[in-house]
Amino acid sequence: MTNDDVKQALAHLVGAPYVPELKDTICAITGRSRVVGPTDMCTREFDPTRIQIRTDANQVIQGFEFN
Repeated sequence: MTNDDVKQALAHLVGAPYVPELKDTICAITGRSRVVGPTDMCTREFDPTRIQIRTDANQVIQGFEFN
């Protein structure tokens, strides 16, 4: 699944409140094992398969980034 495919598959989550359990759902939908929540610590190493969940100040999902 390409990053564009991932964005399309996860588009229904944009605007939803973030809860940590969503990371497992995102793994199941995308087949990717590295999903980082908005307050999770992660390394700065480049990993094109990692999905980072971007939220606003109210923990509402705004989108997804890959690195």
